[in-house]
Amino acid sequence: MNLLDFNLVGSIWICCILVVTVHGSISSAQNWSGDAADRCFCKLRGEVDDCSCKVETLDSLNNNKIYPRLKSLLSRNYFRYFKVNLQKQCPFWSDDSRCALRDCHVNVCQEDEVPIKKKKEREEHEKTKYSEHNNVEGLEKDLSESCAEERELSALDTTISKEKMAEFQTWREHDESLPMFCEIDDEDSNGMEYVDLLLNPERYTGYKGASPHKVWRSIYEENCFKPENNLKYGPELVGDLESTMCLEKRVFYRLISGLHTSINIHLCDQYLFPDKSGFGPGTWGHNLEEFQKRFDPELTKGLGPQRLKNLYFTYLIELRAITKAIPYLERETFYTGDIKEDEEIMEGVSDFLSVAGSFQHHFDESKLFKGNTDEMKQLKAEFVQHFRNISRIMDCVGCDKCKLWGKLQTLGMGTALKILFSGDSMNPGSTINAKSKNFQLTRTEIVALFNAFGRLSSSIHALETFRSLARMDEQKSFECGLW
Repeated sequence: MNLLDFNLVGSIWICCILVVTVHGSISSAQNWSGDAADRCFCKLRGEVDDCSCKVETLDSLNNNKIYPRLKSLLSRNYFRYFKVNLQKQCPFWSDDSRCALRDCHVNVCQEDEVPIKKKKEREEHEKTKYSEHNNVEGLEKDLSESCAEERELSALDTTISKEKMAEFQTWREHDESLPMFCEIDDEDSNGMEYVDLLLNPERYTGYKGASPHKVWRSIYEENCFKPENNLKYGPELVGDLESTMCLEKRVFYRLISGLHTSINIHLCDQYLFPDKSGFGPGTWGHNLEEFQKRFDPELTKGLGPQRLKNLYFTYLIELRAITKAIPYLERETFYTGDIKEDEEIMEGVSDFLSVAGSFQHHFDESKLFKGNTDEMKQLKAEFVQHFRNISRIMDCVGCDKCKLWGKLQTLGMGTALKILFSGDSMNPGSTINAKSKNFQLTRTEIVALFNAFGRLSSSIHALETFRSLARMDEQKSFECGLW
């Protein structure tokens, strides 16, 4: 065998080895179980805590039925414009760390700029929705490393067309023709303004550091119920809740934890990646590394998966509230002044409510505050007071966009709790009497209720994206390791 023949045989042999190696790598990759990639989601199976519904059932319901309907519905005019006061001062501490640049603040619309159509049209519309007798008790920003970054990302887009402003004036006349159920966020104050939620999506804003930590620390340590035998509290809560807290206190904690989780998921799902050249505007996308930082058990001392599971609990609570209010919501006109738009919105809402109403595994609120003992009455009063404090803490958020979505989602959750604790009974399957004089919802409450639930729905939908990204990342690392 000459040298040429020897080299040829050697080359063939090496190629055979490579083929076997590559085939083995592919085969191993195909058999890869993805256990490491599924660490964040290890608790997302089986029954949701304190509920009879399974996580898998909620995933199917939300991702296939609820999410696509809500996504379409919340883009409608009635739901996309939220009236809010973002100028209220923090009632608990001096917010002296707010970004001082102009674009970090919100431009308030003047009274004569707020939309409306002809008064005659409003007078011909429904006038008797609210009863006069209704009186139901309603439920430092550090500058980070770059104030300039926050100025760009956290500043609200206050763009409102002249046509839309005219429509708002119609809505306002319509609402003011009806006695208000309750005062929400200083409804008559000069600080109230409409914000287009589609122009101001909930996403990463650069708001980080001492200020947001102070907000959440105040929420958990001062306004959540504390486990009697647990010294470590807050997002880092450890221990068995069932053995340290009663049902009512567990419900409150899991509600807030689920809200916190949902907000964190949105920040990871809509994350701004800087341009590699350092000169471009950057791109928005899914940040798997940030998601794992917040929810991987190895990076959160084992706490991340439970945070994700609490999201499903909060979702169930708000879904139950919407279902309980179906008779009331079906009579709502969802008035915008545009007859065709109103009809299409009502059709969309009806379709969404039919899906929600067909669900069979709701949270059972009748288990809460059972009995008329003084202890239960005091606990219910504390429950309400703690939640009110949390809603007020949202005025301490330094980032305008974060404050907007924080106020909206806490109002939505508060509206859900009001629904759950209202009505003639709190039995499973009970509903709100559509003609009740003791229960009414304002437009702002309805908008907040639907959008808050939409945020939870979007978070659960996003989990599938992160689950897939984690598996792809793990498989890529596995294959690279073999090579």
